Amino acid sequence: MSLIASLPDIDKRPASVYVMHERSEKYIPNHKHAKGQLSYVEGGIAYLEIGNRRYVIPARHYFWIPTGLSHVLKIGHSGTVLRSLFFYTHDDMTSPFYSQMGIYPINDLLMQMIKYSEPWDGHILPGDNRFLFLSAIKNILPEISSKKIPIALPFTEHERMLPILKYLEKNIGETHSLESISHRFGISERSLSRLFQQTLNMSFLQYLKLLRMVRSIELMLQTNLSLSEIAYTVGYQSLASFSSTFLKLTNYRPSDFKKEK
Repeated sequence: MSLIASLPDIDKRPASVYVMHERSEKYIPNHKHAKGQLSYVEGGIAYLEIGNRRYVIPARHYFWIPTGLSHVLKIGHSGTVLRSLFFYTHDDMTSPFYSQMGIYPINDLLMQMIKYSEPWDGHILPGDNRFLFLSAIKNILPEISSKKIPIALPFTEHERMLPILKYLEKNIGETHSLESISHRFGISERSLSRLFQQTLNMSFLQYLKLLRMVRSIELMLQTNLSLSEIAYTVGYQSLASFSSTFLKLTNYRPSDFKKEK
């Protein structure tokens, strides 16, 4: 059964852990559930939309969504496997971790524990030996989930902003400035600057940097381009400048995602 089809069943047994492993290209529309969700993205890339923020989930990363948080999930690569565990919430007060959305790099221990549950499906209830194993996964999450990915790209449905954002995304490798974009779209620099602050809560340059970082992560995971080629593709003239910006915005080095040959 697909994740979309399973959504009504996940919360039917509050005390259980609901297990699902799915390989497919999916769009799961806005929804929420009464259980906390642990999902591991394997072999591809996915996106979470929460409020007006879009989070990038690279391969070999997992995310935690607390109970009651509405979200949209997009799995954008046909090779992606999404391995999900939906946990009971009666012990969530034992750690602040369980009430906070986060994306984290997976370690070998958690990866093997999640993959060990692959043969299981649906509700695993207390009293089942498998339930003890799954509970151990939940219990170790606060300890091992220390390096959160902070990057999130804001988006808006503002009518005037949509064509501007689409243009920047399509022409990410070109040189852009507040002056050049305001000239192209027939709007004053002051008005354009105000639009970015009002609709995205950040400046034009901050958004452009984030957009380039998100695109670079996609290229690292989905192409064979070198880091130098990726830097140039997203609008940087040197690998050093790209790497420095990437580290400042994500707390990661590009090589953490892309291993050069």
